[in-house]
Amino acid sequence: MMRALPLLLLLTAGAAQAAPDQYQSSPERRTVAEKDWGPWLGPFRAKLVPSLMQDFGERYLYAPANAALPAPKPGEQRVVFLGDSITDRWNLAASFPGKPYVNRGIGSQVTAQMLLRFHQDVVALKPNVVVILAGINDIQGFLQQETPEQIEANWETMADLADAHHIKVVFGSILPVNNYTEAARDVVKDRKPAQLVALNGWLRAFCTERGYGFADYHAALVDRNGLMAAAYTQDGVHPLDNGYAVMAPIADRAIEQALKQ
Repeated sequence: MMRALPLLLLLTAGAAQAAPDQYQSSPERRTVAEKDWGPWLGPFRAKLVPSLMQDFGERYLYAPANAALPAPKPGEQRVVFLGDSITDRWNLAASFPGKPYVNRGIGSQVTAQMLLRFHQDVVALKPNVVVILAGINDIQGFLQQETPEQIEANWETMADLADAHHIKVVFGSILPVNNYTEAARDVVKDRKPAQLVALNGWLRAFCTERGYGFADYHAALVDRNGLMAAAYTQDGVHPLDNGYAVMAPIADRAIEQALKQ
């Protein structure tokens, strides 16, 4: 019993803050006041957080589909689309009929979550190309507050992982947003268009430097006000079918460019 006591003390100390006389390298954790996310996002976030505390990358979501997906056939040029809800809502079979394109988008995700599931949802599927469309949720800060530099670092790390596994890389530019409808009234306030343009500029230069494909969706969807054209979205963030129809050939050209590298 005497020898078990120090172990018990260590275990209980790990669940709480360090005792005053116990060494701790890191500073004390901060206390953050919760933001009011409104009548829809608030309950959604409250439901999501306990699950994220168990699996922040939400790797469980595609685990069954990944297990059921056979290896690429000889000569098959598999492409995995990795992203958030904009990818999640993209009907790849309709946009790219007959092509072995795999959707691994998850709504509301940030770049840090995609990093956590990159091995499972991209590398393990053995694609020729990965198409990454990410960053708009990082800017909003719904699940994680990210600086532009942190977003860029996460993009770079995903690209490094793809390179290490001989997967060609395509990055999609962050889409423009708008506030033209009642459903979109707070969108521009939370996602500054100038910040989207600056991040897209960094991403384009990064893709040029590395020789990656770059799918410039932003340029194709933006209007004279610097916002997403009203015809392409209802909520100011997610494209309608006609928006995806514009994006599809841009993605296809970038994929072909990557395959030729």
